[in-house]
Amino acid sequence: MEFGKVQYIDNIDFTLPPDDPVTLRMWERRSGASKQPLRVRVGGTEWGRTSWLGRVYPKGTKSTNFLPFYAKQFSTVEGNTLYYGLQPPATIERWASMTGDDFRFCPKFLETISHKQQLVDAAADTGAFIESVRHFGPRLGPAFLQLSEGFGPDRAPVLMNYVRGLPRDFRAHVELRHPAWFGSAAADRFGSSEEPVTATFELFRELGIGTVITDVAGRRDVLHMRLTAPVAFIRFVSNGLHRLDYSRVDAWAERLAAWAVKGLEEVYFFVHSPQEQTSPEMMAYVIGKFNERLGAGLPVPNLANGGQAETLSLF
Repeated sequence: MEFGKVQYIDNIDFTLPPDDPVTLRMWERRSGASKQPLRVRVGGTEWGRTSWLGRVYPKGTKSTNFLPFYAKQFSTVEGNTLYYGLQPPATIERWASMTGDDFRFCPKFLETISHKQQLVDAAADTGAFIESVRHFGPRLGPAFLQLSEGFGPDRAPVLMNYVRGLPRDFRAHVELRHPAWFGSAAADRFGSSEEPVTATFELFRELGIGTVITDVAGRRDVLHMRLTAPVAFIRFVSNGLHRLDYSRVDAWAERLAAWAVKGLEEVYFFVHSPQEQTSPEMMAYVIGKFNERLGAGLPVPNLANGGQAETLSLF
């Protein structure tokens, strides 16, 4: 991920901010809801990395067989491939069949919808996208709509109109990147229910639309800690197994544990790294820490010899 990338990180304050008022209001409104066991899934951006041979996949594994081995080690994946174009239903159904019952695909909305059409006159492409990804069946997780850095609160009416048109049974999270959605300038305007930032996030909450929280070195404002649904969708950009990466994960484990007490139901935690070279090792650390602190119960990846092929059976 190039977004928010910086060369030197030693002097960056990676402290997690306090919960946003939007999150606090959501917990208040959910105070009477019955608590559900926390479901946690950890994964990466893709499964097609040949550089992971010998770690995630046994040496000699053909690329067509990467996915089953990936799904044995990790429990979710971002569907970035679908951002560039739809796949035939048979392909999506085949992908789903290669994973276990608890695995979830989280497809990224088409680029034509989010960046080229900027959500305008996008009904046909949106319908085609939703129809396509529904072929994942029960293995479909939340889809995420990543908007460009130029899509600011001045376009809030467009965004609100778009999410109102999504089917209510289709789970979606929105990733906002324009600085004006966040920071003190936006927070100072939260008093008016008609203010576009406030109105947008309130609509998300009403519709059950989630937010994407991105933890990346060079854009600390997008670490907004603003939840509009009891599902945390976190994109964690690591820095090649830098010592600070581990303490950052530890802090996330503590925050998610606190959210679980307040009513958090699901966690999707996606690890990015430069060229994705060290993502498997970072994901393994995340899983171990989340098992320890959250009782996630996730299988611990065995990255020695691609998960030891002699004991890692396919589905």
